[in-house]
Amino acid sequence: MAPSSLGTDLKVILGPPGFGAHDASTVDLTPVPKPAQRILPRTGGLRAATADEDGEQGWRPEPPGATEVTDLGVLTGRENLAQALVLRLLTPRGALTDLGHANYGSRLGELIGRRKTEALRGLCRAYILEAVREEPRVEDKPLAITFDPRREQPWDFVVEIAVRPVDGGDPVTIGLEVGL
Repeated sequence: MAPSSLGTDLKVILGPPGFGAHDASTVDLTPVPKPAQRILPRTGGLRAATADEDGEQGWRPEPPGATEVTDLGVLTGRENLAQALVLRLLTPRGALTDLGHANYGSRLGELIGRRKTEALRGLCRAYILEAVREEPRVEDKPLAITFDPRREQPWDFVVEIAVRPVDGGDPVTIGLEVGL
């Protein structure tokens, strides 16, 4: 698989109700089964046995009876971009200042506790625009920010955001529930 200009990262988004990324519907912090490896002693450390060293095809499990180990999954390309956008929108702006990323995140958390009005919906849109402009892998302006009042509750906004990756290709669309 060729490397993607949209990056690679660990799958970290859990799938609670309220948001989802259409391009990352499989995004979840889930264990990924992998074949177990037998570790052989070697001068200066340990090494994994390979098929040509022991005459067998594939990895042999160790301890006896083990057939697989668990690892964390990764995302690349469009799925990684969708996850990155969701994480940016859910992270309070300034939360990563101590790590050198003062502009990372969004101001959506500032909407919590406010009365739901059309003016607040406009502020929600503005905060989404502000956060999307900071994501270097997408064009500065989203293709669409669409609210779905039919799916909303008195305590939230349900919004779908479509962006175009800077390297072209089809738009990436994420859905988000913004709790008030």
